[in-house]
Amino acid sequence: MKIVVGTRGSKLALVQTNWVVDELKKANPEIEFEVKIIKTKGDLVTHLPLHKIGDKGLFTKEIEQQLLDKEIDLAIHSMKDMPSSLPEGLKFASIPKREDPRDVLVLKEGYNDINDLPKGAKIGTGSKRRTYQLLKYRPDLEIVPIRGNIDTRIRKIEDENLDGIVLAAAGLNRAGLNHHISYHLPVDIMIPAPAQGALALEIREDDSNMEKIISHIKDEMTEIQVAAERGFLRGVNGSCHIPMGAYCEIKDNKLNLSGLYGDEEGNKLVIKSITGAIEEAEKIGFELAKNILKEYNSL
Repeated sequence: MKIVVGTRGSKLALVQTNWVVDELKKANPEIEFEVKIIKTKGDLVTHLPLHKIGDKGLFTKEIEQQLLDKEIDLAIHSMKDMPSSLPEGLKFASIPKREDPRDVLVLKEGYNDINDLPKGAKIGTGSKRRTYQLLKYRPDLEIVPIRGNIDTRIRKIEDENLDGIVLAAAGLNRAGLNHHISYHLPVDIMIPAPAQGALALEIREDDSNMEKIISHIKDEMTEIQVAAERGFLRGVNGSCHIPMGAYCEIKDNKLNLSGLYGDEEGNKLVIKSITGAIEEAEKIGFELAKNILKEYNSL
């Protein structure tokens, strides 16, 4: 039996895909896996900020089409790139263990954390979520818009004379580049993107065989966190045009979910938390979204 796995061609996407394939091979040694690289709109249009070229789905649509057309059997994405709802006929299979969900600073030599940075320091990020949370904590910083893969962004510190950049810890850890991390941003300074650090394994809805093959790498804790955070994403109908984040922590069989929602200019930014039972993860996500939108609309 052969399974064709679709992925983007970036270094990180391939590292993630190869990790999943290796894990699946351990449980299914008799299956042959083939990795197929598929270019997405987000990969092809690199000179514009993400919010200028479309909505969520910039890194997934073309891959999903090949899944629907049965050109591939499994699609692997970063869960944070996934739109709030999937195309008809597709679903998520089991979710493997999540990497570190936090954002991090990669800083110029001589700086160790966010408080070390001099007044007016230049920090690179293309994300409104990251931009407005940084400015909330340090209004004096100058934010410089950047895009590109991990290596490209790290090089921009020197090429564009930046004092630092913001990246996801998960990507640097998976790509073996965590030696570049200067500072892990605490969640009370920077709420991550919903499901940041988790992988999305997408299959056809009617493919029970594929579902069974993938079930071996399921991580229940991650599935609860993702259900809560994506419940929030659906509840606010989030897109890449607005600053929006969610982070779920599980302690003593209870979950605590923090959410962030703002406007495009960053003038309005609402952050709230909610606690509840892990069995109601998605419902709690919706509930928090409702509370946050209520406060946002009253501002």
